[in-house]
Amino acid sequence: MAQCIRALLVSATIITTSACGAAPELYHSEQARFRLQTVASGLEHPWSLAFLPDGSQLVTERAGRLRLIRDGQLTATPIAGLPELAVSGQGGLLDVVLHPDFADNHLLFLSYAHENDDGLTTRVSRARLEGARLVDSEVIFEALPRSGTSRHFAGRMAFDDDGLLYVAVGDRGDRPRAQDLGDDAGGVHRITINGDPAPGNPFQSQARARDTFYTYGNRNIQGMTRHPLSGDIWTHEHGPRGGDEVNILSPGTNYGWPEITYGIGYSGLAITDKTEQPGMAQPLHYWDPSIAPSGMAFYTGTEVPGWQGDLFVGALKLQKLVRLTIRDSQVVNEEDLITEFGRRIRDVRMGPDGVLWLLTDEGNGEVVRLVPE
Repeated sequence: MAQCIRALLVSATIITTSACGAAPELYHSEQARFRLQTVASGLEHPWSLAFLPDGSQLVTERAGRLRLIRDGQLTATPIAGLPELAVSGQGGLLDVVLHPDFADNHLLFLSYAHENDDGLTTRVSRARLEGARLVDSEVIFEALPRSGTSRHFAGRMAFDDDGLLYVAVGDRGDRPRAQDLGDDAGGVHRITINGDPAPGNPFQSQARARDTFYTYGNRNIQGMTRHPLSGDIWTHEHGPRGGDEVNILSPGTNYGWPEITYGIGYSGLAITDKTEQPGMAQPLHYWDPSIAPSGMAFYTGTEVPGWQGDLFVGALKLQKLVRLTIRDSQVVNEEDLITEFGRRIRDVRMGPDGVLWLLTDEGNGEVVRLVPE
């Protein structure tokens, strides 16, 4: 057994392990010691997590189910009344976000893949949660044109301080679409809760441009969150081989994909020889090699004062949690956490209980709390 208990010489040091080859019981980072507490398991590739006012949680499963966790127990029967959706490739039921006034109006928003005779696309529906059922469901956004590919749906969403909804749509695996303002793919759209273009959207005066666009040149955004102090919307997106990016959304900005990138194609061939170009934004931070980021949240708890204001990002490919120290909207330090947990991290959320919550992307996926000692 002694040879199975080993120190990991990286920034997140493991203190003890539960068994030979098992995930450790106690982790030690630069700022804290913590445990991972499993809240629920048995979820099929959970994708997104939302916290209800009564202390329960909603979890989306990519396979097309919306699940409820109440009093620490996963309810057996999924929430009824979901919109029609398609489970194909990377697509399925994706994000769930609550309206800022959910406690009063019970409105929530779902992003998901949808298919018809014209192909697949990313859709957003608004519905009202009544008990264990969604009612009055209405499609409020649909990215057009559709295509036959089943990748890069994006689908992450967030509300800003004005109650406007930001919706990410991937390039759908067709790179040039991300530079075409007449095509909904490859950008972030800002809409009202009824699906109308948000007042003041930056491209409304351009005849051919879609008037819901807020930014473009985005490959496949997999994380989106509102900064707790500034209110800015922060995102991260997958690069190809290398070039995963963290960005702060700015209206009308072109983030460059595929004209500029710090990554290369999956074949090993260059996509472009440019990493910068006039009129295109540089990432706030990027990873090379790729970590396949997914989910992100700012830490606002009080249990670990040294984490206040830090950004936590999950990683699918490298199966870890990344802590980015932020100072004046700049990344000044990076620390890898839970590197021996051995799970793909799909979502990261700051819970109302003051701790970080994670989703693991597996056929037997888990909801996990990161509990400081």
